[in-house]
Amino acid sequence: MKDRIKAQKKKIIAGIFFLIFAIVMAGVVPSIEIAWVMGLLVLTVYLFAFEVLEVDVTAISIMVLLGLSTLFAPIMGLETGLVSTDKLFNGFSSNAVMSIIAVMIIGAGLDKTGIMSKVASFILNVGGTSEKRIIPIVSSTVGFISSFMQNVGAAALFIPVVSRISARSGLPMSRLLMPMGFCAILGGTVTMVGSSPLILLNDLILTSNQALPEAQHMETWGLFSVTPVGIALVFTGIIYFVLAGRFVLPKMSDKADASSGTNTMDYFQNIYGIDYALFELQVPVNSPLVGHVLNDIEQKEHIRIIAAVKGNTKDVTIGPNGVARDYTIEANTVLGILGSEKFIKDFAQDYSLELKDNLENFSETLSASRSGVAEVVIPPGSQLIGKSARDIWLRKVYGLAMVALHREGETLSSGEGIRDLPFQAGDTLVVHTLWDNLSHITKDKNFVVVTTEYPHEETRPHKVGWAGLFFAVALTMVLFTDLKLSVALLTGAIGMILSGVLKIDEAYEAVSWKTVFLLASLIPLGLAVETSGTAGWIAEQTLKVVGDMPIWVIQASIAVLATFFTLVMSNVGATVLLVPLAVNIALGVGANPAVFALTVAIATSNSFLIPTHQVNALIMGPGGYKVPDFMKAGGIMTILFLVVMITMMNIIF
Repeated sequence: MKDRIKAQKKKIIAGIFFLIFAIVMAGVVPSIEIAWVMGLLVLTVYLFAFEVLEVDVTAISIMVLLGLSTLFAPIMGLETGLVSTDKLFNGFSSNAVMSIIAVMIIGAGLDKTGIMSKVASFILNVGGTSEKRIIPIVSSTVGFISSFMQNVGAAALFIPVVSRISARSGLPMSRLLMPMGFCAILGGTVTMVGSSPLILLNDLILTSNQALPEAQHMETWGLFSVTPVGIALVFTGIIYFVLAGRFVLPKMSDKADASSGTNTMDYFQNIYGIDYALFELQVPVNSPLVGHVLNDIEQKEHIRIIAAVKGNTKDVTIGPNGVARDYTIEANTVLGILGSEKFIKDFAQDYSLELKDNLENFSETLSASRSGVAEVVIPPGSQLIGKSARDIWLRKVYGLAMVALHREGETLSSGEGIRDLPFQAGDTLVVHTLWDNLSHITKDKNFVVVTTEYPHEETRPHKVGWAGLFFAVALTMVLFTDLKLSVALLTGAIGMILSGVLKIDEAYEAVSWKTVFLLASLIPLGLAVETSGTAGWIAEQTLKVVGDMPIWVIQASIAVLATFFTLVMSNVGATVLLVPLAVNIALGVGANPAVFALTVAIATSNSFLIPTHQVNALIMGPGGYKVPDFMKAGGIMTILFLVVMITMMNIIF
C-alpha cells in the first residue's frame, strides 16, 4: 500500500512538472497549431513514461483527442483539426500494421509444429554442455529467428528451448537467458520486418514525404537494407557475452540444476528453496476442520490443497473448476496437500487429521506422469498484470495452484500472502498443475510456460513441411516481387491457416492486439507532428545547439536521444515521435534524411540498461535476474550498440 501511494505521489509531481513545461513551451512556439501538438506530445511522453495508463490505452486516447480537435477547432483557435478525420484511422489499414499481424501469425504457425524442440536438440548435439559453445549457438539462432518475427515472440518461443537445454546440460538458466534475450532484441535490427519500429519506418517516411517538396522525397528501405548493420550488432552481442559473460552475467552456480516437470521438487528446492512434497490426509468426522473453507486455513497453515475426494466416492476433484478457496471441507473428505513435512505434520496434529503413509486415493491423479510442479511466467501484455491470483481465481479458472512467486530475485512462499499480490510482467509463478492442463495453458497469451519436460503431446509436427513451405513462399515474395510487404507476409499467414498448421481461432489468438492498436493509434500523432510544422520547429532549435558539429556527431546525438526515449516509453512511440524530428534535422544540415530516420528506428532497439523492454521483462523471472544485473550487463551493451551502429551506418550509407 505504501509503495502504491509513493508511486501515485511521483506521478502527480511529475504531472505538475510536465504541465508547467507544456505551458512554457506554448509561450515559446511560433504558432497555435504547434502549441497544441507540443501539448499532446508532452502528454503522450508523460503517460508513457509514468505508465499512468496502459500503453495502448494511451495511444488510442491521443488518437481520439486528435479527432476531437476537428470538433473543437474554433474553441482551440484553429481553422481545422490537427488531423483530418478522413486520415485519422489510416493507421489501421497501413502496410506496417498488416505486416505485424502477418508476422505474428507466421511465428505462431512455426511454433505449433514443434520446430523449437528440434532446435533445442540440434543445439545440444552441436554445443554439448559448454557454456561458451551453447551461448553463441543459442544467441545466433534467436537473432536469426528474431530478424523475421517480433523479438518478444522469438524470446517467448526460446524460453522453453533454453529451459530444455538447461535441463540437459546442467547450465543454470541465468547464464543463458540474458544472452538469448539481448540477441533477440539485436536480431530485430537485421531485417526491416524484425521489429515494430523498422516495420513502421517506411510508412513514417511516406508520411514525411507528404510535407516535403518532391525534390526532397525519400526512398523507402528494402527488406535487407539494414542487414549489414544488424548482423554487426548481433555478432557484437554474441562476442560480448562469450568474452565478458563470466564477468557480467550473474554467478548462480548453486542454481545449476535444470528445470524438469517430471523431476519436480529437486529443481524447485535448489532454485527457490521450496521443500514441498505431496501428502494425503483424511478428515475424520470429529475433526475441527469440518465446515471450514480452504480460504480459512491455507495461508495460515502454509499449505496448498490441490485435490480432494469427498466421502466414500472415488471421484477426484482437481484442476479447473476443482478445489478453490470457497471449497467447503466435509467429514471423511480426503485431501491432497502440497507443503513441507513440518507444516503438514503440524496441520494434521492441530486438526486431528489422519496422515497417510502413501498416496492412496491420489496415486494415479497426482502421479508424476499426470501432474507436477511447473514454472509459468507472466509476460508483458498479459491481461493478468495488475490482478492477483485471488482476483482471477487462478486455481479454479486455470487449474494452477500457486505455491510460490519469484519476483526480482526474491521468492515468496504460499504462507506469505502471494495470492493477494498483483501480478507484474516477468513474475515467475511456481504452480502445481495437471500436465494436460499445463499443455492448454501454453496456448494462453496470459502465460509463458517455462517448464517443458513433462509428459505431453507435441502440437502438430506433421505440419512442419507446410509451415516451412509457406514461410519460404512469404520470404520469396518479399525478396523477389514488387508486392507490398503486408501482402507477401499475409500470403504466408493465410497459407498456414488453409493448410491446417493453425486454426483460424489460433491465428486470432496469436496476434497481440495491444501492439496493433498501439502502433495504429500513434500513426496520426506522427502525421500531426509533421504537417503542423512541429517537427520542423524542434529541428531548428536542435540545430542551433548541434548544427555546427560534424554530421556523424549530430547523427549520434539522435541515436542517444532515441535510446533514452525507448528506456522510458515504448519503442514504437519513440519512433513515431523522433522520425519526423530526425528527418527535419537531416535536411537542415544537408544529410540524408532517410538515413537519419533509419538511425532512430534502429536505436530504439538499444534497450538493455533496465528491464523496461518486453523481452527483458519476459526473461527476468525465469532467469532470476534483478535490476542491477541488467544495469551491469546492459550498460556496456548500450555503449557497444551505439558505437557499432554509428560506425556501420557511416560505412554502409
